[in-house]
Amino acid sequence: MSAPYASDPARARGRRWPEEEMSFRSCFQRDRDRIIHASAFRRLKHKTQVFVEHEGDYYRTRLTHSIEVAQVARTIAGALGLNDCLTEAIALAHDLGHPPFGHTGEDALQSLMAPYGGFDHNAQAIKIVTRLECHYADFDGLNLTWECLEGIAKHNGPVTGDLPFALADYNAEHDLELATHASAEAQVAALSDDIAYNNHDLHDGLRAGLFDETDIAHLPLIAPAYAEVDASYPGLDPIRRRHEALRRVFGAMVSDVVATSKRLLADSGAEAVEDIRHLGRPVIRFSDQMWADLTEIRSFLFQNMYRAPSVMEKREEVTLIVTDLFPLFLHQPDLLPDRWAADVDRAEGDATALARVVADYIAGMTDRFALQEHARLIG
Repeated sequence: MSAPYASDPARARGRRWPEEEMSFRSCFQRDRDRIIHASAFRRLKHKTQVFVEHEGDYYRTRLTHSIEVAQVARTIAGALGLNDCLTEAIALAHDLGHPPFGHTGEDALQSLMAPYGGFDHNAQAIKIVTRLECHYADFDGLNLTWECLEGIAKHNGPVTGDLPFALADYNAEHDLELATHASAEAQVAALSDDIAYNNHDLHDGLRAGLFDETDIAHLPLIAPAYAEVDASYPGLDPIRRRHEALRRVFGAMVSDVVATSKRLLADSGAEAVEDIRHLGRPVIRFSDQMWADLTEIRSFLFQNMYRAPSVMEKREEVTLIVTDLFPLFLHQPDLLPDRWAADVDRAEGDATALARVVADYIAGMTDRFALQEHARLIG
């Protein structure tokens, strides 16, 4: 049964461009399906999570990460009586705006775009789903529901202060009420992102040999998980042992969010989705103890994985790719594909507008395409 504060598709605020809804799919199901069929979603297959896409077939990419986030999000939403289709749609879309090479590529674009209004991957995701996906006859973008757009824009919390330009441009035309919290469904998507990457980055770091089981044996959550597996399955094959232990860590995070959020939702007194937006605080959270444990795990991953020498060496290489391509396209926009010519023409004489076209193009690249274009154009 749905909770009273769940997002109800029958009461959705609609789409910017009105459409006739379908009898056998809710508006939130259609949002999810449009995201899955989007070109930007398919490109996530070849975009970095931590390791550059071609470094190994087993490491997570942005696509597999997004699918894992969506799976966690549906589970938590169902346990809390929320709308799982809206939750899943937001989870699947949350990383659409990431450029190639993960956070390294984003850092490079942020620096390059600083004179032109900056770059933010959440704002870029909004730009993708409202303008850059151009497949439908009646509108640009995917024409998602207001609730889905709100969730993509502010799943990490209210967006205040100086807005990223891509988000400010759209919000001026279609108010997403950025100063409030998002729905509980969007908050679930945000916490599911934390759960997914904490879990799979441990998997990928172990597989890559950046650390081993003895290095993580002291960490909270992990030590008791391995102890439980060893007690139940003495002498278990090392790969199975690892999987069994880390799936227990995964389960502990999910269980903690469900239990903590149930209590917070009950204490909130919320009777409608609008009550969640105006509480002034999130209602989907880890417990304080779980948050402290995860902070320690994240600190370990930062030092031993995200800043590992081999990863940092690759960061330097791919930063060079982006910092070479951006000025090249900025000064020779005729090198952009023909389908970008209209955007370049509209930007004529406006350096900021042209820089934003170039940023859109580079942000849409996959890792492999950026590497190929750099080799072809620069060598």
